[in-house]
Parts: sequence; C-alpha cells; structure tokens
Amino acid sequence: MAGRYVDGGRRRVREPRPLSLALDEVLRSLQPASTSATPAKTVGGVFARWEDAVGAQIAANARPTRLSDGVLFVEVDEPGWATQLRYLEAQLIERITAVAGPGVTKIELRVRRRGRA
Repeated sequence: MAGRYVDGGRRRVREPRPLSLALDEVLRSLQPASTSATPAKTVGGVFARWEDAVGAQIAANARPTRLSDGVLFVEVDEPGWATQLRYLEAQLIERITAVAGPGVTKIELRVRRRGRA
C-alpha cells in the first residue's frame, strides 16, 4: 500500500488521488469481467451534460437512463421522438462524444410508459 506513515509509523495514510480513478474502479467492479467498463468521466459527462450534448428541445423530451458497454439507453416521451432520434443517432453520438468523451457507440431508445389515470 502506497502512502506515508503518521502517528509514529503506526498508521498509514493514502495520498489523495483523482475521484475519476476511484469511480473507474467502482464501475469496473460492478460489471462482469467479460465486459469493458465505460470510463467514469464519460458516464458522468453523459448524464450531467445531457442538455449540452443534445440541445434543450431533445433534452426536454428524452433522457438517458443507463450506459452499459457503449450502449446508451434513452427514454423518450413519445414514439415520434424515438423515430426522430433513431434518424439522428450518428449525429447524437458525435455530439455526446464531443461533450462527454468517447464511450457511447450505440443508442437504444425506449418510449416512456405513462401511468394510467
């Protein structure tokens, strides 16, 4: 264990390290060994900067729900939005990559289920 000793050598303290490295380790530990982990920076960027990546109008009607093995799952309000976003998939992936970094290779769309009144 790397670090320095304090309290006369009885207790070792780890030096601070970037949060992104710790998050990468957590994400890797949650995925099966056969899959490649998406970097935490990309995951965080996709969810935190969604509107920056896709624009206000799309963000108002579509939201990311999960990112796994490069596949971004997006929930849309109406079937028409799913159709439109399928058509724009390549452009959306480019914009997401520019904002959040590489990691999204495909977008899966789902129409949000509305509760029955």
